[in-house]
Amino acid sequence: MSDKLDILIFGAHGDDAEIGMAGTIAKQVAAGYSVGLCDLTEAELSSNGNVVLRKEEAAEAAKVLGVKVRHNLGLPDRGLYVNPEQIAAVTEVIRKYQPSIIFAPYWEDRHPDHIACSRLVEEAAFNAKLRRYMPDKPAVQAPDLYFYFINDWRTPDLLVDVTDYYMTKEAALECYRSQFGQSSMNENEDVAPTPLNQGYVERVKARDALLGQRKLIPYAEGFAVKTPYVVNIFGSRNSVVMD
Repeated sequence: MSDKLDILIFGAHGDDAEIGMAGTIAKQVAAGYSVGLCDLTEAELSSNGNVVLRKEEAAEAAKVLGVKVRHNLGLPDRGLYVNPEQIAAVTEVIRKYQPSIIFAPYWEDRHPDHIACSRLVEEAAFNAKLRRYMPDKPAVQAPDLYFYFINDWRTPDLLVDVTDYYMTKEAALECYRSQFGQSSMNENEDVAPTPLNQGYVERVKARDALLGQRKLIPYAEGFAVKTPYVVNIFGSRNSVVMD
């Protein structure tokens, strides 16, 4: 069975991709695309939860979204740096799954790990096509690279209407009880107040409604690009962003 994916999405932590684009993931899966997720870290420094629980939550969310695979690189939480070793680790994942499209966090964000993840993926996507870089692993054609919003956002370059898949997005976010819930599953465990358990999911929902407002879309997810997006044909109201 081939490892090849149509779409590969990177996040620094489990829940990053779901915050930014769970609706788009569900929509692409429903359209028949093979989608994979790669979390760079185990989020071992999270104020709430633990590595085992967070991995369980990430696996549950992946099942809700219907993705083909969820990979964890095990790089250090709050220790992501754009260095040769970490670039090589991300490049190896890209070469393993040979995606046509890659997503990474938007390059501006309040969380330094999200910024580092964005830069690492951009570097690795470039290196993945160089046949003399890591020559023991076959080079792949440079995939299209899009950036999704987690905390900080701007006016998007692209919008995906996720209205019909918004309940799936909410269900995926609900899997991360240790992060977004205000009470712990273990009554004896302290829960630290963080931005994530102080109405964060409600703010994500409000953001997605606001993103769609200019096009009268109830819920949309926005994406940024650094290179021009190619449109095959104008005039279709049902065009799919990820053609």
